[in-house]
Amino acid sequence: MPGQYPARLYKALMHSSTVVTAWDGDRLVGLVRLIDDSELVAYMHYVLVDPIYHGRGIASTMIGIVKEKYKNYLYIEIMLGESKNASFYEWHGFQVMPDGIAMQLCNFADKR
Repeated sequence: MPGQYPARLYKALMHSSTVVTAWDGDRLVGLVRLIDDSELVAYMHYVLVDPIYHGRGIASTMIGIVKEKYKNYLYIEIMLGESKNASFYEWHGFQVMPDGIAMQLCNFADKR
């Protein structure tokens, strides 16, 4: 969905706490975006890898970079867009919150 709003996506990336990218020459093939509070919590968004590059360890490498950078934080959190991806993150040490539930308020009417 963020790709449908390129100007807004660019602004969001520029105001992120951390952006990790993976490149094949001049082609962007992976991206991870985080927002953090500088001490306790880092929220990971957009763990994306071009489908052509799936299975090459790109997402795992980027998540490893994130885990190292934020190793002293109390939490690194991610809200999965699809529950089928949970096992991938569990393999990287993430745990489903025992009594948590993801919630969001969407504002797709603002098309700028």
